[in-house]
Amino acid sequence: MARIQTRMTRQRAVILEELRKLKSHPTADELYSIVRERLPRISLGTVYRNLDFLADTGEILKLEAAGSTKRFDGDTSWHQHVRCVHCGRIGDIMTPRPAPDVEGLAVDGFSIIGARVEYDGICERCAGKQ
Repeated sequence: MARIQTRMTRQRAVILEELRKLKSHPTADELYSIVRERLPRISLGTVYRNLDFLADTGEILKLEAAGSTKRFDGDTSWHQHVRCVHCGRIGDIMTPRPAPDVEGLAVDGFSIIGARVEYDGICERCAGKQ
């Protein structure tokens, strides 16, 4: 996905900076708690709006799965994800192979604009509880 030139407000810059420090793929609420340490007057709504804006412009990834809370990833380089089926925790899978070029493909009335692979798994914490 091509990045759109964005106006980088101070709030947006802090949200982006804090997200890019993390490897945990936080929810908006988790990131809000972190950002508030630097911007105590920021609202949760502002964090949500800016995360959606940053995802829409290609600055970050929004990780959505049916029935799961949205999570965000500041690393936009090619990689895949594994999600724990018990707790929802997400980990990165770094693969040497880039995604197949699917832009422009048409399948049964759809024009494909991208592809994402997400794996299901059980994280170490949840496996240790069983």
